Amino acid sequence: GRRGYSSAGAAEFLHRSIVPTMHYQRSLPRLPVPKLEDTIMRYLNAQKPLLNDDQFRKTEELAHAFEKGIGRELHEQLVAQDNQNKHTSYITGPWFDMYLKAREPVVLNFNAFMSFNPDPKPEYNDQLTRATNMTVSAIRFMKTFRAGYLEPEVFHLNPEKSDTELFKKIIRFVPSSVSWFGAYMVNAYPLDMSQYFRLFNSTRVPKLERDELYTDEKAKHLLVLRNGNFYVFDVIDRDGNMLKPSEIQAHLKYILSDSSPAPAFPLGYLSSENRDTWASLRKNLVDNGNEEALQKVDSAVFCLSLDDFPIKDFVHLSHTMLHGDGANRWYDKSFNLIITKDGTAGINFEHSWGDGVAVLRFQNEVFKDSTKSPAISPQSQPASVDSSKAVQKLDFKLNDALKAGITKAKQKFDATIELLSVNMIQFQEGGKELLKQKKVSPDAVAQLAFQMAFLRQYNQTVATYESCSTAAFKHGRTETIRPASVHTKKCSEAFVKELSKHSTEELQKLIVECSKYHGRLTKEAAMGQGFDRHLFGLRYLALSKGLALPDFYQDQAYARLNHNIISTSTLVSPAVQLGGFGPVVSDGFGLGYQVHDDWIGCNVSSYPTRNGEEFLQCIYKSLEDIFNVLQGKKIGS
Repeated sequence: GRRGYSSAGAAEFLHRSIVPTMHYQRSLPRLPVPKLEDTIMRYLNAQKPLLNDDQFRKTEELAHAFEKGIGRELHEQLVAQDNQNKHTSYITGPWFDMYLKAREPVVLNFNAFMSFNPDPKPEYNDQLTRATNMTVSAIRFMKTFRAGYLEPEVFHLNPEKSDTELFKKIIRFVPSSVSWFGAYMVNAYPLDMSQYFRLFNSTRVPKLERDELYTDEKAKHLLVLRNGNFYVFDVIDRDGNMLKPSEIQAHLKYILSDSSPAPAFPLGYLSSENRDTWASLRKNLVDNGNEEALQKVDSAVFCLSLDDFPIKDFVHLSHTMLHGDGANRWYDKSFNLIITKDGTAGINFEHSWGDGVAVLRFQNEVFKDSTKSPAISPQSQPASVDSSKAVQKLDFKLNDALKAGITKAKQKFDATIELLSVNMIQFQEGGKELLKQKKVSPDAVAQLAFQMAFLRQYNQTVATYESCSTAAFKHGRTETIRPASVHTKKCSEAFVKELSKHSTEELQKLIVECSKYHGRLTKEAAMGQGFDRHLFGLRYLALSKGLALPDFYQDQAYARLNHNIISTSTLVSPAVQLGGFGPVVSDGFGLGYQVHDDWIGCNVSSYPTRNGEEFLQCIYKSLEDIFNVLQGKKIGS
């Protein structure tokens, strides 16, 4: 077969791509630096719905002065600098810095989660079975990626032509320096895969002022957390082969049956602290004789968190995957694979090293492999090995300052979690299919519903963020789509405030208008032609050169646009049940959503200043109204 088998007979790889994993990486196009005038125009378009006429005039003046003056100089410097760094993108350095210099706790503020669908075979959702199968599939993914056997990530616009064996057989002989063009000719867009190596053996290490990303690909052990206790055991042998699945199963069974009490001072809480506080405590940990234990944590292949309770419902699922209890997570690891008592699985990932697309590919492959080619079955017997020798329970030596630090971290964590609400809805009256039939963009309709809902609930239009991947470019990260526009505002006002004044036909026209404009913004963002990253790069450059911050950036309207009250992100995948994240501002909503073929799911997080449940009811009403209008039905206010 095409899968590689070790002496033990277990598959070591997910698959063997005939096109090497990194075949396209060298020839990926570079992320463009947009024209300054385009950026200013797009910025003003995004500001328009948020400001009254006087405010807008002031902001417009500042923007044009910036465009003619200091902005122009900064832009030219940015372009020159970009031309000297052709191996990367202009946003890479500033973006890593933005994440790594942030001092807020990573949990809730940056880490996001995606939960797996259950295994279609119910008996495979047993905690030990699923933990073993997912761990094996994750290791297979790692080995497949490192061997260069993982299929390159490609976005196919015309899969009949490009996603074929024939195309792969031809393209593999096209040199790496031009391979991208070969794919482009058949309407396929290879995506940047530079983030993938940080999935494994990686962690974010707290340091004063700026954290560091650490990766040690030589480490061979897995980190397992249960009940706040830390365990490690090797999953790769000296020859680089994976441990037999039955042995991994035996070790996990040993950990699941360990009756050690939960630690009085669970170390996991420290990774939920303010980064400077955590950096100082970590130094204390190292000085107190814990360097080796911390090294094991940092370098582990990944962190497997085994929770001792079943999942009650989707809200409980979101809380568990987004933050959990604080003791049984290590939020700094590139990801935690979380598996609860009833086999519900999810991933909580740290965001500085990479974006949703890399994590999603990993999740899709792990789900597919663990359900279609599971390493063990519920009937499998664990190997008869001495797990008490193979599994090491990490012991941390704590002095009074560390104990006090953990206690305080726990208090802060508990107090923050106490304030977080998570709510969700499933809109069952239609989805992608109906919307496409009516020739409107499904994403545009979802975003329009959010605008309409917020207007209905709070009677205003506020700064809104939708993330869009720029992985079609070398070292691309994300760009912002700004879904709040003059079009969505006009349409929302028609639906919410002046329904009686408009015919169904007029309302349909307004929806189509929104859809067209949103489609354009999405295409621009995906092509690296948004305005947010460009303005961010110019601001970063000014500050790094020690210049006074230009007036343009001191505008209240600039601050307000970047105070994203509605922060949104979407993904749909056969592997993922739902995804979510915390609000990015204290008076905001964190909104994860999925538009499926015949239903739409929304998962919203909020703090006490905002009512998430009511927001979702308003979203539901908005979706109902939009769907009715598109189907030519009259709607009641």
